[in-house]
Amino acid sequence: MTTHKLSAVEDDDNRQGSADHIQYVTVVIGSQLFGLPISQVHDVFVPEKVTQVPLAPPEVEGVLNLRGRIVTAINMRRKLHLKPNDADQGMMAVGIEYKGESYGLVIDAVGEVLNLPRNEMEANPSNLDFRWAEISGGVHRLDGRLMVVLDVDRLLSSLIEPKAA
Repeated sequence: MTTHKLSAVEDDDNRQGSADHIQYVTVVIGSQLFGLPISQVHDVFVPEKVTQVPLAPPEVEGVLNLRGRIVTAINMRRKLHLKPNDADQGMMAVGIEYKGESYGLVIDAVGEVLNLPRNEMEANPSNLDFRWAEISGGVHRLDGRLMVVLDVDRLLSSLIEPKAA
């Protein structure tokens, strides 16, 4: 399994950006650009052997071993109800932690780290697809492209917390 530590992640002073800016690791899912606050990203890796988990929600790709830790792999294409990737295209994942557990968000590609002004983040547009809106903490407009900010709490709480009957 190939892993890459993000250089900005290693420097705690840079993890949040400044008081008026926030740093995002950009990822692509489908053709949409998403941003994850860099403070929540532990590493980027290529999952090699994923073990399926019986009776898991469809978004759960399975579990894998990452440096001796069990990581739950979440297929973001399934979560967003997108068509599966071509079998030829390799998987990439972004490692995060949530409530003491390790997760790998399986995505199509990792982009760059952006340092964006906090005051330029906007609320979700009313016409944002509901599947994206339920996991989004807002959006940034970037040179004619919309970056949806992934809200890790909303994303993972919808998967792991029990639903009301």
